[in-house]
Amino acid sequence: MADYFKPMIDWSQIEFLLLDMDGTLLDLHFDNHFWLEHVPRRYAEAYGLTSQAARQQLLARYQSIEGTLQWYCVDHWSRELGLDIALLKAEVEHLISVHPHVVDFLKVMGEQGRRRVLVTNAHQKSLALKLERTQLGGYLDAVVCAHDLGLPKEMPLFWNKLQEIEPFDPERTLFVDDSPSVLASAREYGIRWLLRILKPDTRGPARKAEGFPAIHDFSELIFSGTR
Repeated sequence: MADYFKPMIDWSQIEFLLLDMDGTLLDLHFDNHFWLEHVPRRYAEAYGLTSQAARQQLLARYQSIEGTLQWYCVDHWSRELGLDIALLKAEVEHLISVHPHVVDFLKVMGEQGRRRVLVTNAHQKSLALKLERTQLGGYLDAVVCAHDLGLPKEMPLFWNKLQEIEPFDPERTLFVDDSPSVLASAREYGIRWLLRILKPDTRGPARKAEGFPAIHDFSELIFSGTR
């Protein structure tokens, strides 16, 4: 039996879409590989460490600031690790890919007149690389970077700041993300329609819904009466 409940979305009530990037529109495999495999490899090479030692050191440093804006900041990690993180991302940019059915979903939403806004914690340098690689910008009406607002999506005050530049009615907004902590923040703010992505990394296992309506991929929305 499924450990999640499928969304019962009344599309007639939705005018505005807020969409996460990594793990939602894009496959999280790139980010998982980058931070858990590629950076430890380069870090070990730079400092003469074993792969295991490098990985252990980095995981502890990641976890110490997880969920903060610094954790998502390319410049922070370049300074902290003594590595050019933007350059290292470019080394494996071939792994950046769009989740299945995302483009079709965005096209349908645009045709139906809904505003499609990408809302991401990703640093501006990561965002630029990914948009250039995927060309998703052509299917979006706006892109908002948390670094420009000074707060991550995990903070309820983030949504107040977002409201100032992208006025939206929380009662008529659908927000899609793969992070339960971010979804909880949006729920606390009052966004009515929330949806979790259960398989942010296509090469990893499905996650638990943790109390949110959920889908595995966007085909479940396209073929569930998006009209």
